[in-house]
Amino acid sequence: MTPPVYPLDRHLATALPATRAQRVWSPADGPLPALYLSHGAPPLFEDTRWMTELFDWARRLPKPTAILVVSAHWESAPLSLSGTAAGTPLVYDFGGFARRYYEMTYRTPDAAALARRVAAAMPDTEPVYEHRARGLDHGAWVPLKVMYPAGDVPVLQMSLPTHDPTTLLDLGRRLRPLRDEGVLIVGSGFMTHGLPFLRREDVSGAAPAPAWSRDFDAWAADALARGDVDTLADFAHAAPGMPYAHPTVEHYTPLFVTLGAADRPDRPVTTTIEGYFMGLSKRSFQVA
Repeated sequence: MTPPVYPLDRHLATALPATRAQRVWSPADGPLPALYLSHGAPPLFEDTRWMTELFDWARRLPKPTAILVVSAHWESAPLSLSGTAAGTPLVYDFGGFARRYYEMTYRTPDAAALARRVAAAMPDTEPVYEHRARGLDHGAWVPLKVMYPAGDVPVLQMSLPTHDPTTLLDLGRRLRPLRDEGVLIVGSGFMTHGLPFLRREDVSGAAPAPAWSRDFDAWAADALARGDVDTLADFAHAAPGMPYAHPTVEHYTPLFVTLGAADRPDRPVTTTIEGYFMGLSKRSFQVA
């Protein structure tokens, strides 16, 4: 009996040739947008629709000269950068999944030049540390393996140094000039992330997303469509579905780095992905 084709393998069969042929950004393209994406865990590799949505999003943009990711899964202050050497081993920061997920690789080129640009953008009074042995965590490499599967773009991960929206908006503002150089700035989180409150029927997809997830998502969608940064920043008090939607906030707050990197954070965003995965909102967007 012929074994079934694994969804990621089927995706790569078509995505690899397409991404290798993708046109690389040039100054004539103008600044790349900044993204906030709901990244998913390894089961993303089993969801053909979600992989297609992410890859199509990447294909609508010129291929970046480099990618800077702020992931929910690296909370560290002072501000820190991942190892910049080509092929730095990945971080497998998850448990309970199939063995093949722990054997996956995503070997990207040297990112030292981007690290120098990021460090130079920070105040002299705030040193930036490079953790040379730390590779990309799953908030970075899982979605990027889908979006840029050839691994031919330098990728650097930056820690999430705080959850204060004002500070993160300012951090994004400092990174904004990188967009003029073809750098793709990515805040990687999940629009809702109430894992402790998911029911069996949520995980199986047998029921609609729970009310706390749907209510928070609708609230966020409305605020993002109006460019209402103040409301988004007051999520802990203003958002319905709390604290169930975010019992901890690290999957939400990368959004403020993305908004800060916009030319005008108070403008409406361009939503690119909607819907739910295991009851959690996949809402993702870009800003210019």
